[in-house]
Amino acid sequence: MAERRHQPSLKRITGPMEATKRYNRIIILLSIAIPLVVGTLFGVKLDIELPIFLPPIYAGTNAVTSLILIIAFWAIKNKNIQLHERLMKTAIVFSVFFLILYVLHHMTSDSTSYGGEGIVKYIYYMILISHILLSVAVIPFVLITYVRAITNDIEKHKRIARITFPLWLYVTLSGVIVYLMIFPYYSI
Repeated sequence: MAERRHQPSLKRITGPMEATKRYNRIIILLSIAIPLVVGTLFGVKLDIELPIFLPPIYAGTNAVTSLILIIAFWAIKNKNIQLHERLMKTAIVFSVFFLILYVLHHMTSDSTSYGGEGIVKYIYYMILISHILLSVAVIPFVLITYVRAITNDIEKHKRIARITFPLWLYVTLSGVIVYLMIFPYYSI
């Protein structure tokens, strides 16, 4: 009887490249789906009155997220990786919470028009438009940065985090500024 040679298994071995490809598909899907779902839900009006006024809550959530991002930046600069990791996961949770509250508010309330005039009006709209555009653009950056961290691709994580951090921080801070500027025009 002839000796049988060991044949390599035809089973695919999932390595870092396959995991990255799988994550990339999820990132692309979420980066497209989140803005589309949010935009679609803005067209849905629910005839319910919420027991609380959401804008100060979701603006506060944005403010806390900004603070978390700054502390996380400080943590990583001081080589406290565990604290940085926990804070970044918390920032993601707060951002998702913000988005849920924001969409819920717009599904249950009419939009508020900005009532300012002159140069302040132009500043408001400049901040608002950049906030909206960058809030969509930051989604894939946050997701890619997170995936590079959890897959332990630290060098690539560091490179993209240099872009993600200021972008995400701008989005959270500009959200608070937009809220503070439009607050006097809410009909509460």
